[in-house]
Amino acid sequence: MKITEETVSHVARLARLAMPEAERSLLAPQLNDILEYAASLQQVDLEGVPPTSHPFEQTNVLREDEVRPSLSRDAALANAPETEDGQVRVPAVLEGGGGA
Repeated sequence: MKITEETVSHVARLARLAMPEAERSLLAPQLNDILEYAASLQQVDLEGVPPTSHPFEQTNVLREDEVRPSLSRDAALANAPETEDGQVRVPAVLEGGGGA
């Protein structure tokens, strides 16, 4: 598929991007180069190569949960502009009718 300046203009319009003609002239050949390179990757022989989801084998990278000391409620609320019943009070986001 060949990318033309008209195609670039159309996509830019759909994305609501203002794109001067000079940029469209530069972008169309660059996009064509990218598509040609992607097409060349289709020619690579993958016989015997197992499918992978990551280029490097990964194991669980999360740390183990452990109980550690943390702030007391009073210390955590000390810098809050407003508190109520041991919680930070914030302005209402939704007003009016409707319930959960």
